[in-house]
Amino acid sequence: MKRNNQLIVITHLSQLLDLVTLVGGLLVPLFIWITNKDKVFTMDEHGRSIINFRLSMIIYMLICIPLILFFGLGLLGFAVIGVFYFIFPIINAIKASNNEPPNYPFSLKIL
Repeated sequence: MKRNNQLIVITHLSQLLDLVTLVGGLLVPLFIWITNKDKVFTMDEHGRSIINFRLSMIIYMLICIPLILFFGLGLLGFAVIGVFYFIFPIINAIKASNNEPPNYPFSLKIL
């Protein structure tokens, strides 16, 4: 296995494709992780945390939909999720470039 921090950083930042496309932020990191998890050192750890984070955010968004009816709490939830979607991929890309493990708060351990 070789170390390729640039690919891991790109994998974290590829989540931001959701700003351009609606599903690219999940599909591109998933594809990079599946094709490189056995070739790149720590890619499996980073890929799993990215996919867990993305799936967790989807679950939280689904929970926010009915909460819109309750005093607009769902709208606040969508705003918080939007900030998380933008901030945490950048923070973890910086961590990956410094050989630090990824940390996505509020992420469920699905994989």
